[in-house]
Amino acid sequence: MAVSAFDLFKVGIGPSSSHTVGPMRAALMFAQGLARDGLLARTHGVKAELYGSLGATGKG
Repeated sequence: MAVSAFDLFKVGIGPSSSHTVGPMRAALMFAQGLARDGLLARTHGVKAELYGSLGATGKG
């Protein structure tokens, strides 16, 4: 699956929209992939590790 920076980063609200809109878009695409493959109903959790500036962002 090819994803461009324009797919992940949209103009959003707040001072760091790249830390909100991008991850939300990536999560949506991931969930849509699970649904497409018939795995969403069997998915009970997801563990994600964040790196770089996104990983350095504190809990909201």
